[in-house]
Amino acid sequence: MKRLINLRPERAARLALSALPFAFVIGLYLVSSELRLAANPNDKLLPALPQLYAAIDRLAFTANVRSGQYDFWFDTLASLRRLVFGVGISALLGLCLGVASGVIPYVRAGASPVVTAISMVPPMAVLPILFIVFGLGEIAKVVLVVFGVAPVIVRDMQLRAMEIPQELTIKAQTLGASSWQYILRVVLPQVMPRLITCIRLSLGPAWLFVIAAEAIAATEGLGYRIFLVRRYLAMDVILPYVVWITLLALVMDHALRWLQKRMYPWAESEHEARPAP
Repeated sequence: MKRLINLRPERAARLALSALPFAFVIGLYLVSSELRLAANPNDKLLPALPQLYAAIDRLAFTANVRSGQYDFWFDTLASLRRLVFGVGISALLGLCLGVASGVIPYVRAGASPVVTAISMVPPMAVLPILFIVFGLGEIAKVVLVVFGVAPVIVRDMQLRAMEIPQELTIKAQTLGASSWQYILRVVLPQVMPRLITCIRLSLGPAWLFVIAAEAIAATEGLGYRIFLVRRYLAMDVILPYVVWITLLALVMDHALRWLQKRMYPWAESEHEARPAP
């Protein structure tokens, strides 16, 4: 039936609709920048494109005189290292503890209340504690990401494991599968697509924790650079860094979605009527 909820855009229309908000934001920025600079050529709030290009060229393609490093790429590698380690450890903990809690009632009885309580604690509230316990080095920053992301993944994995139809559990046990075989051959194939989705949804909070930790105690990183230059109102540096963080997150999200489609096409086909966000 021709209802608005039943109409789906073609590929070209979908791409155009996706690009339209970005084009609107860019156009609005260019117009606003032009108006502000016309009124005050020394305005720093909305720098013109040549100023943004000059800042990018200085940070990404010109070596720092003191360190000899390219600050933009050095900051990027530092932040990505913290993010990947934090999210990777969180995913491993979430998979192991979440599956165990969802499948084994004794584990669920002991672990589920603790994980639920930890997931309710604001991660930024414990950041000073982490710096006191682990120091100002890399460990505290990675632990902050794990503290903020892992409990959510654990709970989601537990729920997904508990949603497996009882018929599959009964059939596996009837065929003689042990608990370990049941987890490996029945549970893991069911929860792995959801794990990738959880990682995708956790990228935003993970980036937030990395940037916050770098802003407080770091000597390199994207968050460190942003908060270092904010005292000078250097929007020509802050804006490219914010855009770059967004692009990195989008690339990681699309890479994970591609991996999910490639490894678990059956999971994607189940949601064709409702595409993943």
